[in-house]
Amino acid sequence: QVQLVESGGGLVQAGGSLRLSCAVSGSVFRIDAMGWYRQAPGKQREVVATITSGGSTNYAGAVKGRFTISRDSAKNTVYLQMDSLKFEDTAVYYCNVAGVRLGMSRAYWGRGSQVTVSS
Repeated sequence: QVQLVESGGGLVQAGGSLRLSCAVSGSVFRIDAMGWYRQAPGKQREVVATITSGGSTNYAGAVKGRFTISRDSAKNTVYLQMDSLKFEDTAVYYCNVAGVRLGMSRAYWGRGSQVTVSS
């Protein structure tokens, strides 16, 4: 069993900042990549940012330059620093972890954290 526990969501004014955290715990699991996705009301879930075990990062164009993804491998935790937040960043943010467990590729999702940006 693998658990992802997210924290750090909330309500913030436009231009403000929030930091999301996602801690992975549970069964032995080789993590290859971690990431954040978001889903706004009426829209499909979309990738926000990803980071590999080697530290390579990728960002959606809409957040590049404003959001920063990082990870603490020792703590099996991934972070998303969100600065200069905009109203359109309002969404439920989901943590995702992908890797290998018991010899099989696996992907796990957190329950989601609500981020609301007021204009």
